[in-house]
Amino acid sequence: MSRLEQRFAELKAEGRSALVTFITAGDPGYDASLEILKGLPAAGADVIELGMPFTDPMADGVAIQLATLRALEAGQTLAKTLQMVREFRVDNQTTPIVLMGYYNPIHRFGVEAFVAQAKEVGVDGLIIVDLPPEHDAELATPAQASGIDFIRLTTPTTDDVRLPRVLERSSGFVYYVSVAGVTGAGSATTEQVSSAIERLRRHTDLPISVGFGIRTPEQAAAIAKLADGVVVGSALVDKIAQAKTTEQAVADVLELCSALAQGVRGARKA
Repeated sequence: MSRLEQRFAELKAEGRSALVTFITAGDPGYDASLEILKGLPAAGADVIELGMPFTDPMADGVAIQLATLRALEAGQTLAKTLQMVREFRVDNQTTPIVLMGYYNPIHRFGVEAFVAQAKEVGVDGLIIVDLPPEHDAELATPAQASGIDFIRLTTPTTDDVRLPRVLERSSGFVYYVSVAGVTGAGSATTEQVSSAIERLRRHTDLPISVGFGIRTPEQAAAIAKLADGVVVGSALVDKIAQAKTTEQAVADVLELCSALAQGVRGARKA
């Protein structure tokens, strides 16, 4: 059983949703980013998505675009992102880490080398937003052959004709993008999310995590009542942008993570 399967199985047994947190690797700098990464599990993160900085993040809104820029200006590379995972795994062998980003840096790195190193350092899954199922042979197939889950994005515009194709080779969990648009966009209503999850469950037995537009513990709790996972990214990244020092950035991100975790963990008890 993979780390992702294990984590979602444990949380299902506990009767609660997962808090899935996103940060950009290397934002605001390598050391501070690593400190945040290492601190997230104790602050309540159940699964961590680690963004791989790329110069053309077309699916991301302003907050994550700026985070990517900060990371690149601080010298972050794909090799350094893999090194961050390696350092994280020294003290944490249980929290799943999913690398999220775009195919270009992986293609330039070399797919075979990337998959081998990702597996070796302890990456559990990949979310590659610009690789549709028609290009599975590029990365999804070799990644899954190495035991790395390939997580698909589904959206409100993914209809019942397209959905089976998108989910066919999915593993780990399904990431439901609750609003059409870029990251950080406005949030969907609970009625819309509930209806979407119901439709997805007709097509897959995988855990369903919902993201985009979730910023507060109250919003996270509302989604946690419906979904297997709640994804928060832009709200955490904004804390880094707003901080006056790296120390404050670390503290503020972990403080918000803790508040979000309380919301998620108390959602089904209310």
